[in-house]
Amino acid sequence: MSAGRDFDRETQDVEGHRYAYDFDLDVMHRYMVRAFEPFFRPGRLLELGSFRGDFTRRLTPFFDDITCVEASGEAIDAARGRLGESVRFVHATFETVALPARYDTVVLTHVLEHLDDPVGVLRRVNAEWLSEGGRLLLACPNANAPSRQIAVKMGLISHNAAVTEAERQHGHRCTYSLDTLERDAAAAGLRVIHRSGVFFKALANFQWDALLKTDIVSPAYLDGCYALGQLYPDLCASIYLVCERGARNG
Repeated sequence: MSAGRDFDRETQDVEGHRYAYDFDLDVMHRYMVRAFEPFFRPGRLLELGSFRGDFTRRLTPFFDDITCVEASGEAIDAARGRLGESVRFVHATFETVALPARYDTVVLTHVLEHLDDPVGVLRRVNAEWLSEGGRLLLACPNANAPSRQIAVKMGLISHNAAVTEAERQHGHRCTYSLDTLERDAAAAGLRVIHRSGVFFKALANFQWDALLKTDIVSPAYLDGCYALGQLYPDLCASIYLVCERGARNG
């Protein structure tokens, strides 16, 4: 990440777009944990990019030893207020942080698209932070989600992988699809052992937030969207890879 970036500012809501929607916090986080849980390794957990600790809180039942690296001081203050001393927080960028250990599970969710040098950070995960037999759980918003494809057909964005102005203000540098995400993981020397998606998604986040305030969408419907996403990962809200250490590149 560039030293000239204002990470506190990037985490703030902007006109017409929230940094994190209720759909993200209440729906996607829950299903992400469900997707990730079979791949957790017992031992130390490293979360790269914890924001205000919402996803971190969902990981605490599974891990006793959690370290989070976060570039926004304001976000760390909020996360500490929520989680107390049960989690170690490190205020640093991924490019400069010095960590004292290797980790059995590394989680990087909806962060890679924010990085100026994503392959460089993934190389650090591979070479420095993953333990032998450890796993990286790497998730990103999906360029090919139906909600984005519909936005293209409506003329709201130019192409599936476009970075919107609101996304740019939130620090996005790119929008991944499964092929480009796996390209960057491979370039970093990581070995991909599993690839999939989380939650079939045809509506935008703000539309989901409106629906979740009603009784139109049932828990069974949400479970159905999650199950359908496993059949059609390229049509999910998020895509993810499970990676292990591979050859060290660069």
